This record gives sequence, structure tokens and C-alpha cells, in this order.
Amino acid sequence: MPLTFGQLRQANETRQAEWPGGEHVDLAFRGLELWGESGELGNKLKKLVRLQRGIKGTTEGHNSLMQDIRDEMGDVLISLDLIAMELGIDLAEATAAKFNATSAKHDLTTRL
Repeated sequence: MPLTFGQLRQANETRQAEWPGGEHVDLAFRGLELWGESGELGNKLKKLVRLQRGIKGTTEGHNSLMQDIRDEMGDVLISLDLIAMELGIDLAEATAAKFNATSAKHDLTTRL
């Protein structure tokens, strides 16, 4: 069964309640966390593009990079939900609203 944003939020809320030192985490920390995770994803994507283009420097193989990219995407999404949780934003609702607004802006019919 696919994961929902609601399930992610529930798991984040539960895990954060048990995380050692979690009482010291605030919005500034969450923003830095997301920035760091996004940077790690960007670095893995750069390595994949380097590998695909035959640019010297990447020592990781394609399968290893794809697993790393998958992991970093998960970290980014988790971090983003933690920020949304901190701000009381429903990430599923926000995503659907923005997706639909962009479709409407560009006169596209696909909606969530």
C-alpha cells in the first residue's frame, strides 16, 4: 500500500516525541535540516549527471548513486514534512493546491 502524507505526518509526530533532544528543535533548525538534505540530494544528482556525461570525477556506480538519490529524496520529503508540521501546514493539501494552481495558470487540465 502506498504511503500517504497523513501516514508520514503521524510517524513524524510519533518519532519526534521520542527523539532525544527533540525539545530543542525549532523552525530555524528544521530549515537548516531541509537545506542540508537538499544539498546532499543535489550533490548526488551532480554525480549522476557527471557519470552520465562521462565527466571524470565520479567513482560511484549508477546503481549506488540511484540508491543514494532515492535515500536523499526521502530525507528531503521527511524534512519538508517536519517543517510543515512545525507550522501546522497540511502538506498534502498544500501540494494539491499548488499543483492545481499551476495547472490553472498554464491552462492545463490535470488536477489533483
